[in-house]
Amino acid sequence: MNSSMVYFLGFLLVIAGLAYGAIMLGVPSLWVGIGALVLVGIALMSTVTNTKRPSAADGEVTRTTTTVTEEA
Repeated sequence: MNSSMVYFLGFLLVIAGLAYGAIMLGVPSLWVGIGALVLVGIALMSTVTNTKRPSAADGEVTRTTTTVTEEA
């Protein structure tokens, strides 16, 4: 299991705990569902931005950008 899946599963556990706590406090289930859906979206975005991309294998070409400045 790669690190991004572990990160996402951990986030889902936090969401489940928060949803359970909200239901125990008497928050209407509609609002718990809306909050959980928003948190799942945040979890997906956070997982994508916080996981490392694999490095290029030997022989693969990586794309680089260069900036050219003109002298006056």
